[in-house]
Amino acid sequence: MIRYRVMALVLILLLIYFFRFILASGGDLSQFYQNCLKFCALDNCTTSGAAYKRELQWKHDPINKLLLWTCYDECGYDCMWRTTNAFHNRNWTTPQFYGKWPFIRFLGMQEPASVLFSVANFITHYKMLQRFKREVRSDSPMYGTWRAFSYICLNAWVWSAIFHTRDFPVTELLDYTFAYSMVLASFHCMIRRMIHRRSLIVRATFSILCVMFFIHHFSYLSIGRFDYSYNMKANMVTGISGAAGWVLWCVLQRKKRRYVWKCFLFIILAVLSLLLEINDFPPILWTFDAHSIWHLVTAPLTILFYSFIIEDCKTLRKEMLDSWNEDIQKLL
Repeated sequence: MIRYRVMALVLILLLIYFFRFILASGGDLSQFYQNCLKFCALDNCTTSGAAYKRELQWKHDPINKLLLWTCYDECGYDCMWRTTNAFHNRNWTTPQFYGKWPFIRFLGMQEPASVLFSVANFITHYKMLQRFKREVRSDSPMYGTWRAFSYICLNAWVWSAIFHTRDFPVTELLDYTFAYSMVLASFHCMIRRMIHRRSLIVRATFSILCVMFFIHHFSYLSIGRFDYSYNMKANMVTGISGAAGWVLWCVLQRKKRRYVWKCFLFIILAVLSLLLEINDFPPILWTFDAHSIWHLVTAPLTILFYSFIIEDCKTLRKEMLDSWNEDIQKLL
C-alpha cells in the first residue's frame, strides 16, 4: 500500500509541475516599461537598435558587447529596473519581464546563479562519470548505456549554462530540447535496465526508437514558433513514465538488491525538488530564484544516483560471471 501512495505522490507532483501555467508578464506589458524602452532606444540607439549612436559608444560595456548585448537590450535591462522600482513605489508585487524575474546581471550573464549551478551540475556529472569509469569494468552489462546517459546529461547542462547566460531563441531551443534529452535518457535507461537480458536486437531496436523520437522532437520544435505546449506534454509523459517505472522496479527489486534504495530515494527527492519550480518567488538578492535553487539541489542528488548506477553495474557483472561459471560447470 505504501508503494502505491509513493507512486501516486510522484505522479501528482509531476502533473502539477508540467501543467502549471505561466501568467502574462506584468512588467514588459506595462505602459511604464513600454514608454521607457521606446524613449531610451530613440535617445541612445541606432535605427536598428543593434548599436549605440556614435557619440554614445562609450556606454557599451566590452563584456556585454562580447555576449551580444545590443543597445536595445541594454535599454530593456535599464527599463526593467526602472519599472520594478516604479512597481515597488506603488506597493505592487515584483513584476516579471518576458516570463522572467528581474535579475542583477553579472559579467554579462542574465541569470548568474542559474549559470553557476548549471556548471555545478556539469562538474558533478563529469566527476561521477570519471568515478564510474574507474570502478566499473567496461564489459559490465549496462556500461555503454550509462556512459551514453552521462554524456547526454553533460551536453544538456552545457546548454543550460549557455541559455541562462544569454536568452536567445536558439539557446532556448537547445536548452529545452536537450533538457528533454535527459528526461528521455532516464526513461531509456529504465527500460534498458529491465530488458538487459533480452537479445541484442530487442535492446538495439528500443534504443533506435528512442533516438528517432528525439530527432523528431528536436526537428518539430526547431520549425516555426516554439511549441511550449507540445514540449510540456512530451516532458510530462516521459517524465511520469520514467519516474513511475523506476519506482516500481525498485519496489520489485528491494529484497533481491538492497542498494535500490538509492535509486528510489533519488527519484522521490528529485520529484520533491520540483516543488521549488511550482512555488516560484522573486529572486533573493535579485540573484537566487526558485529555478536556480532547484539547479543547486539537483547537483548533490546526482551523486546519489551515480552511486546506485555503479553498484548496480558491479552486481550485474558479478551475476553475469556467476552465470557463465554455472554454464561451464554443466559442460564439464
